[in-house]
Amino acid sequence: MDWLAPAILALGQMGAWAPVLFVALYIVAAVALVPAFLLTVAAGAMFGVWWGSILVFVGASLGASAAYGLAMPLRDSRWMRRATCRGRMGAIGAAVAGEGVRFMVLLRLSPFLPYSPLNYVLALSGVRYVDFVSALPGMIPVIVLSTYYGKVMGDLASLVAGASPPRGADYYAVLLAGLAVAIGSTVLITRAARQAIERQRHR
Repeated sequence: MDWLAPAILALGQMGAWAPVLFVALYIVAAVALVPAFLLTVAAGAMFGVWWGSILVFVGASLGASAAYGLAMPLRDSRWMRRATCRGRMGAIGAAVAGEGVRFMVLLRLSPFLPYSPLNYVLALSGVRYVDFVSALPGMIPVIVLSTYYGKVMGDLASLVAGASPPRGADYYAVLLAGLAVAIGSTVLITRAARQAIERQRHR
């Protein structure tokens, strides 16, 4: 994790190359099992909600595919199973085997299931690549909420630093209200996804 924060800060100096390098950094983070939340929030601060969400989804999808490609040849190796199939993630891997795309979408909807390890666990569970990819849009709600959070934090940080032109109280009131809605939506999505996952696992 020590290299991630400086890499994110350096992206701000890259100009037109920043989006391309951000996607590349996201792919590396996915393969290296680096927590993706910091990158997703940084995307909102650097690129805004919608453009940031698009870049995160592209990077996360390519990173997930890279992790799938790396995991599949190692599927039967003892050390890989030991590294990714313990505890909660191991239970998820066992539950997803034989299930369809719907169950994987539910897994992707939960912001509390770590994105990077989940890629490897799903690959090691033996799911088909076409099903693996079809479930990736399940990441979109969490991505949008996280980039929105990053946008709010970035705007407030700029205001405190005096680096942005003054904006009216209405702007920040709407921004903070949107953040409250985003947090509430995350809680509801997480709860619904967790309940659905538990129902699927106990069938």
